[in-house]
Amino acid sequence: MTSTVAQAQPVSPVRTYQVRTYGCQMNVHDSERLAGLLEIAGYRRAADGADADVVVFNTCAVRENADNKLYGNLSHLAPRKQSDPGMQIAVGGCLAQKDRDAVLKKAPYVDVVFGTHNIGSLPALLERARHNREAQVEIVDALEQFPSTLPAARDSAYAAWVSISVGCNNTCTFCIVPALRGKEVDRRPGDILAEVQALVDQGVLEVTLLGQNVNAYGVSFVDPETPRDRGAFAALLRACGGIDGLERVRFTSPHPAEFTDDVIEAMAATPNICPTLHMPLQSGSDRILKAMRRSYRAQRYLGIIDRVRAAMPHAAITTDLIVGFPGETEEDFQATLDVVEQSRFATAFTFQYSRRPGTPAAELADQVPKAVVQQRYDRLIELQERISWEENRAQVGTTVELLVAAGEGRKDAHTARMSGRARDGRLVHFTPGASPVRPGDVVTCVVTSAAPHHLIADGALLSHRRTRAGDAHEAGIKPKTVGLGLPGLGVPAPQASVSGCSL
Repeated sequence: MTSTVAQAQPVSPVRTYQVRTYGCQMNVHDSERLAGLLEIAGYRRAADGADADVVVFNTCAVRENADNKLYGNLSHLAPRKQSDPGMQIAVGGCLAQKDRDAVLKKAPYVDVVFGTHNIGSLPALLERARHNREAQVEIVDALEQFPSTLPAARDSAYAAWVSISVGCNNTCTFCIVPALRGKEVDRRPGDILAEVQALVDQGVLEVTLLGQNVNAYGVSFVDPETPRDRGAFAALLRACGGIDGLERVRFTSPHPAEFTDDVIEAMAATPNICPTLHMPLQSGSDRILKAMRRSYRAQRYLGIIDRVRAAMPHAAITTDLIVGFPGETEEDFQATLDVVEQSRFATAFTFQYSRRPGTPAAELADQVPKAVVQQRYDRLIELQERISWEENRAQVGTTVELLVAAGEGRKDAHTARMSGRARDGRLVHFTPGASPVRPGDVVTCVVTSAAPHHLIADGALLSHRRTRAGDAHEAGIKPKTVGLGLPGLGVPAPQASVSGCSL
């Protein structure tokens, strides 16, 4: 250990870091873990706009443009790396897991490549690369440590991600995630609730439960002695309702094939479960759903939506849609438009099919021409924009409770508004007036107008509640979580026997 007393040795400056994230919420949360690991190792987050000593790319491999974006951004750092050899670049996440050694072939100036299963290795790999003066590539094919056992430097004082599982057991033909994230492994409920409680104790008001397929939770617990429990997810939602101070609970993403009525009942009966549901549809054509290996059909999907709305009439339902899957005909696409029309989604995340090497769909015949995909995509966007605007206009005149957010409204400075999320997830831009409202506070207001992607509340606030989360945001304090005593994977190491009295 280096002495802090000796004055003859110069003190090394603290190295700074920056994590750049691509992709889904799982990656966003993994980046919080990477930041936590680096801070525990003595690094400090670089100031906004400042050059960092270590730049970490946490990558996505779901779509082709993710590859292009990564290598383009890496090339922008090449001149700086050449002028400052002490600066380090690390590439992790799904694309690193997929490409492995190819990352160094395309960007030989990268110092560290690590995968989805060993994010805890990053600090050691950086140190090894610096010491050995050569790139370090470490990709493992199975999860070494459940990510939630790692420290996390959270991005928000008021809202937090909580992983309930990693991996996926589905075999959707368009998706490469199972090959990169592995089979589903679930955390024990007590471990999840302990993490939620720790966050609430630090002022967090809202948590989002994360999993590749959250409603399959209970299929494969970390503890092999814990049997499968098909009702585990509904029970977890109800248990979240018993955590004092936890005001909002969201989850993403469920799979329609495993969406059960006990989850709907738990959502409706538990006051802090938000009336919102993100449930990927992907296609409204039964033929295409079969080709995608999505083990449900359009009528089952619509039936779930009907039951959700019967239990929670004002629930906002959102979805994912893919246009141009191989073999999609005009009739298939029309079926998607029909289901979208019937579903009345609050919003939809729409994607043009991206051919990913290593997925079964990449080898299918009848790849749809790009021009046809674009034309269909534009028609789908036009339909969903109309529906979103109609659904949002129906909110005008309603009273909404907002958790005030930072960075949600790009034009807030120009309009003198602030922004927040309603309980159903809708984005609302509101006028705070003379009230010193802070991100993390809770306000209520009346919706005065609407646009396809947001609501506006320009009247006086009906109420404003200052919160501990607002205090923390104002003070620049963000919650941190550490291992919380959560288990690693595999058989625990044997403990030495202790005789007599031990403190």
